[in-house]
Amino acid sequence: MHRKNFIATAALSLGSSVSALTADENKPLKVMHHPAKAKRVIYLYQAGGPSQIETFDYKPYLEKMHGQELPESVRQGQRLTGMSGNQSSIPVVKSAYAYKQYGQSGAWVSDLLPYTSKIVDDICVIKTMYTEAINHGPANTMMQTGSQLTGRPSIGAWLQYGMKLENGNMPAFVVLRTKGKRGQPLFARLWGSGFLPSEFQGTQLLPDDEPVLYLNTPKGIDLSARRSALDHLGELRKYAFSKEHDPEVLARNSQYEMAYRMQQSIPEAVGVDGEPEHIYELYGADSKKPGTYAYNCLLARRLAERGVTFIQLYHQGWDHHDGIPAGMKGQCGETDQASAALVMDLKQRGLLEDTLVIWGGEFGRTAYCQGKIGANFGRDHHPLCSSIWMAGGGIKGGMSFGETDDFSYNIQAGSPKMHVHDFHATMLHLLGLDHERLTFKTQGRRYRLTDVHGHVIRDIMA
Repeated sequence: MHRKNFIATAALSLGSSVSALTADENKPLKVMHHPAKAKRVIYLYQAGGPSQIETFDYKPYLEKMHGQELPESVRQGQRLTGMSGNQSSIPVVKSAYAYKQYGQSGAWVSDLLPYTSKIVDDICVIKTMYTEAINHGPANTMMQTGSQLTGRPSIGAWLQYGMKLENGNMPAFVVLRTKGKRGQPLFARLWGSGFLPSEFQGTQLLPDDEPVLYLNTPKGIDLSARRSALDHLGELRKYAFSKEHDPEVLARNSQYEMAYRMQQSIPEAVGVDGEPEHIYELYGADSKKPGTYAYNCLLARRLAERGVTFIQLYHQGWDHHDGIPAGMKGQCGETDQASAALVMDLKQRGLLEDTLVIWGGEFGRTAYCQGKIGANFGRDHHPLCSSIWMAGGGIKGGMSFGETDDFSYNIQAGSPKMHVHDFHATMLHLLGLDHERLTFKTQGRRYRLTDVHGHVIRDIMA
């Protein structure tokens, strides 16, 4: 054999062997790492960074300090964004709304959240969530993929890969977005598969006549013809895989097959018009309007009933650099009733016990005022502490986790806290997965959702 041809053949053979080996190493789990407490997740993502000071982190000391300069002993030289870093003054500003205590737990909740106040004994409010990201793009990417850098798999993709979810006629990972909301852009990478096979990316359902684009069969083509075409295409892809050992070949075929099955399942799943009237009253009048947050919360419950494992809702509009009083009132008005209704609805159907519900954004807001104090004041981004809540799926209800300082600016010394990596590690643990063992080898190293960090926070578990 000619020397050049020999080298080329050897390189091709080695490449195929390495590809096959990598594909074999990256096989999804056959069994879970440990017994799971949750079977599914509904993540109510509040994009933009809701103010913890106007929702769950009651700080009466801010009333005393209102209008005074944020002490340097509190700021401690920490970086600010370019939007407020050049202000000559950063005065403390109190909450625009009052607080009261609710439930047997006595949880403090803002007047903005009258419906959430009714479920405080079912939720765990985490007040010490923190991140390194100070701007929306990296922070959203961090919360959804475990890295500020783009290109990593999303939470739902990791779950599909790790659990090897088989869900018949429905995708295992579904994405819903509130229609018509503006704010910082949400890119498809937040529910993408990254370096995992593309079959694990999220399926976005649109609030339109065609919930999944290009799913419908073209006019003049019946299902039997499409079935025959898919069968022949499947044979071709199996042949291609035997030659190239590229797992993406089979992943693409898997997506085609899922699309075929979804042609029957999706129209029925999104048909919320068949719900009884008392359910619409529970979620609010908007639950009859496709694309609203309330409609999506109701749809999330229907998807959970039909076996979807990871349901991601995105609701934009929480980025209040100004207009906190009116802006927060509007946002909470759109989300409060339906968020609480979802928890109550799952509970009355016996689904909350094994459904993990999460509410929260990418970071919190500053105790000091962006701009001038007045009726239109705002708060800047704040990564050092924010509030989220979790319910069901093995979470201990009626508790508050962690404490911030009197300014809701730093985590109180000695207080338990939750980094984004801890949040992901805990979520995976509740679903029966060990975050240190759920890995995927690519580019010469093993990657995981929590990178090389993260601890399971057991204090919040029932």
